[in-house]
Amino acid sequence: MSRTSMRRVAATAASVALVATGMTVGLGAGAATAAETCSQTSHVSKKDASTWGVTHNYDKTVDKATASPGTEVTYTTVVGTTGIGNPYVNTINDIPPVGFAAPVKATVTAYTPLGQQENEVTPTPNGEGYKFTSTGWFVNSGNPVTLKTTYKVPTSFPAGTVTSRGTGVAGTVGIANEMPQLTACFNLRLPNPGEAALGSMDMAGLGSAEGQLSSTGSVSDVLGDTIINVIQNYAS
Repeated sequence: MSRTSMRRVAATAASVALVATGMTVGLGAGAATAAETCSQTSHVSKKDASTWGVTHNYDKTVDKATASPGTEVTYTTVVGTTGIGNPYVNTINDIPPVGFAAPVKATVTAYTPLGQQENEVTPTPNGEGYKFTSTGWFVNSGNPVTLKTTYKVPTSFPAGTVTSRGTGVAGTVGIANEMPQLTACFNLRLPNPGEAALGSMDMAGLGSAEGQLSSTGSVSDVLGDTIINVIQNYAS
């Protein structure tokens, strides 16, 4: 039998062994341990005397339904209007979940004479959150202001639901609003057995020259090569 054929057989056997032990690799292999479900998005509308009959809309979303410690999640906050109003937003205050550090990246997409453009912005600590300011981001029914804030999930977090805290907006023409209920939630799971195995192999140097698995080297391939070596040593 050629080495290629032996490798395929050995890799298959290794895969079966992994399945039997529960050490499968992939997002589908691990389920969030938290029984509680949570919403990735929330919405608030404001229409009162201060808005001059125009409805102001505020939405917040997190980009992942499920994440694991050490990964990044991005919250998107959108401030828009319906009708003929055109307020200016000069501050958005984003309050992340308890225990999160400052955003690793933040951008604002807003109207310019060249159309909607996205630019990086700098967070400023503000109470329990981080504020982003401008001389004024223009808003109308066709041009909302969109803030994206990316945070790293702390590695010490246990599995469960993780909910961001409220959002504050300030500006002109009644756009100002404090919204503790404008939140977004995701489920935090611990690394599944396959991911844990990959991490252990990386630490042991059982990968490429850089101590990582190659782009084509799966766990079953690594174990398959090991099985081949055992067979060849036995045969010799």
